[in-house]
Amino acid sequence: MNATSVREELSASLEDYLEAILSIVSAKGAAKARDIARRLNVNNSSVTGALKALAERGLVNYAPYDLVTLTEKGADIARDVTKKHVALRDFFHKVLLIDIGEADDAACKMEHYISPVLLERFIRFTKFVEECPRGGDKWLERFNSICNDVEKDDDCEACIVTCLNEYRRSRGLRGMRRATGTRQLCEQKGEKE
Repeated sequence: MNATSVREELSASLEDYLEAILSIVSAKGAAKARDIARRLNVNNSSVTGALKALAERGLVNYAPYDLVTLTEKGADIARDVTKKHVALRDFFHKVLLIDIGEADDAACKMEHYISPVLLERFIRFTKFVEECPRGGDKWLERFNSICNDVEKDDDCEACIVTCLNEYRRSRGLRGMRRATGTRQLCEQKGEKE
């Protein structure tokens, strides 16, 4: 049975166990059943049942009262689930400006069902927002004010002029013009740089 078919048979709950074990093992070197129970806020008998199911699938090394570690297949799946979790959490928190706790909870629920294509778009969009000169903190603040109905003024042209001027200043391009001879927006509005 390959890792893909094993992954398809795992419930969201078992994926959460793998993710928790990876986190604990990363911090402590190995996990104990009680560490897992505390992390997932479940009782010890639930952990025992999950560990048996994961061991049967070859995803964890488990024996009663012993340390729990991930097999290579289990670690691969756990890293994949963690990658999804972090990408979704970051998108919700950094782009949509959702409180980190709520973003983390939503990511935990969605990480099990998101397709690889959609996940990649979330990752790329988050990176784009953080790096694009038209994005960044001011852009996100504007988005947040719209979400909170703080600001109704929809003056996109003034925003574009401001962004363009800030970009030019940051790159030392203050006096440069495009080779095509097009006028800048601020010139069109009768403003000076």
